[in-house]
Amino acid sequence: MSVPFKIPKMLKPEYDSMIRDNVISRIAFFGKDHPYIAPFLYVFDDKNLYFLSTRYGKKVELFSQNPAVSVEIEDVAPDMSTYRFVTLLGTLSEVTDDERKRAVKSHFVQLISDKKISEKSLYALGHSPTESLDKIIGEDRTMVWKLVDVKEIVALKNA
Repeated sequence: MSVPFKIPKMLKPEYDSMIRDNVISRIAFFGKDHPYIAPFLYVFDDKNLYFLSTRYGKKVELFSQNPAVSVEIEDVAPDMSTYRFVTLLGTLSEVTDDERKRAVKSHFVQLISDKKISEKSLYALGHSPTESLDKIIGEDRTMVWKLVDVKEIVALKNA
């Protein structure tokens, strides 16, 4: 009987680079009967992952009940000829320091601008696409979450 092939692991520099190059993650929250998964824009400061969340919705309810999450970031070719993904098991913590929140929100504005992300993405952040990006920084419509206490990282790639 042949031994099954295992998908190769990525080293930290590889998955850090992949995280830096992407902008969309999926966060799995503990639901009552089933996990609940939601997509999130994120920023990475080479050490920590940060997310913006509206102050309403199922994700906020589940976060308040249990902040333990699984975060997944992937980079997949349409034909799956190449793929990489990293899953981080940790805890979301709300950033409450005003100066830090402002810095993280500024990082999001820079990301949206630099990557030319559609203004329609602002709906997911509790803003209208017709509003200035500066309102993300200046108004308190979103919560800032930081991934902390990462217990496990699974980072895999094909060849």
